[in-house]
Amino acid sequence: MGSQEYAMSKIGSLGPVVFVVSEGATRTIDEFTRNTAGRWAQHDIIGKKPKKEWLGPGVDSVSFSVRFDARFGLNPRKELDRLIELERSGKALPLIIGRKGVGTGLWIIADISQAWESMDNIGNVLTSNVNITLEEYVK
Repeated sequence: MGSQEYAMSKIGSLGPVVFVVSEGATRTIDEFTRNTAGRWAQHDIIGKKPKKEWLGPGVDSVSFSVRFDARFGLNPRKELDRLIELERSGKALPLIIGRKGVGTGLWIIADISQAWESMDNIGNVLTSNVNITLEEYVK
């Protein structure tokens, strides 16, 4: 392995966006949360408790945050624009964490929330944190 391989390790990806752990922690994910729930119908019964009927699995969702920092060689604004472009394309993407796919297939970007934490004196974004919510895509 080369010295660069020791300094940077791929921890996962969302389609073409690769998440890495490096000395500078330039594109890492934090606060990863996966939600899953079954789908149930409720049938009201007069004078009795309602009965539940299993309909099937629900659609999973995943949320996580990503931090971008210009001090470590990234342009936060370009990184944010790239994520918005992916969201607006409407494409379903694979989500890989630790060399293994998450879920049973593909994911769509349901929501992106950006925080431009610091800017320089001409408006360049220096640090940003983005929260991303994905939903499982079922064909």
